[in-house]
Amino acid sequence: MKTASSKAKGRKLQQQVRDAILEAFPRLEPDDVKSTSMGASGEDIQLSPAARRWFPFSVEAKARESIAVYAWYEQAKTNSGGHHPLLVIKQNHSKPLVVLDFNTFMELVK
Repeated sequence: MKTASSKAKGRKLQQQVRDAILEAFPRLEPDDVKSTSMGASGEDIQLSPAARRWFPFSVEAKARESIAVYAWYEQAKTNSGGHHPLLVIKQNHSKPLVVLDFNTFMELVK
């Protein structure tokens, strides 16, 4: 995939996350939640102090073609029995991480 195409995929994901946060918290203004430019250092979604009070997370968005986590998450979905699938992953010498469907996450933080 060309660099421009990769950046476009990442930009689209960042914009979707920004829009979902603004939709979940209608009291926020568009300037409270911003998608950063591709290649900029720091957080992918910049939050104003007002936005950070409602959404206390630092967002890093990655849109990639192939990540093994998706296969594991599909297994969690298959075994979920109608409940929200939750995947816990751990790399050596690192803390465990949680993978959760983004829409489910947004419902939880509302």
